Amino acid sequence: MSQTSILSTKTLSAEQRQLFIDANFDLLEQDFIEIKNNLFELKTINNNLIFSSQNAVLSLIEQNGWEVLKTKPVFCVGIKTKELLESHGFTVDVYLDYASELAEIITLIYNKESYTFLSGNLRKETLPEALKSAGITFNEIEVYQTALAPFKISDQENFDGILFFSPSGVESYLTNNKIKNEVCFCIGTTTASALETKKIKNIVIAETPTIEEVIEEVIAYYKTESI
Repeated sequence: MSQTSILSTKTLSAEQRQLFIDANFDLLEQDFIEIKNNLFELKTINNNLIFSSQNAVLSLIEQNGWEVLKTKPVFCVGIKTKELLESHGFTVDVYLDYASELAEIITLIYNKESYTFLSGNLRKETLPEALKSAGITFNEIEVYQTALAPFKISDQENFDGILFFSPSGVESYLTNNKIKNEVCFCIGTTTASALETKKIKNIVIAETPTIEEVIEEVIAYYKTESI
């Protein structure tokens, strides 16, 4: 029986890669986006911080004097972002899996507070629009940039499944490649929506938006299929 062949549209960690090795899957990794951290001032920071990605956290801790912000309460999207923040000494008051959920909690319960949203250049309008509509005091600092890194996969390569981790990754992949019969495994609904707009229907969404959960979905999917 031939190995299940998987393409990941980002480079995985050694631990994540090992999950595929242990499951006897064939894995190819290629980064379809590039992240560049910005330099920025830490002057106009409000009482609470909002992070919607790990990339924003990684950019912050490259800035001089970032440690003074560890006393501020944090609201964030994603369990991995929460864990990264806490590993650097931040206290996360609220975390949820999606920006829309976080926006709802902030506007309903924490609407008297002021916020600084540390974001990327391709962030969705979900959080800023919700905060503006609710009249909440906030400012936004662009702390990193996401750039597409299109790459042409050889026509000789055939995959059973493709892993996608962001709408940007979907856009970059489709710049030079087509999705044929592959199953698309997505980290969340926003990423899946980027595929759905291209009329792609063979999509599996992770139950929780983490890379590990995407990998677990892949392994479970093909193990079930082989039974």
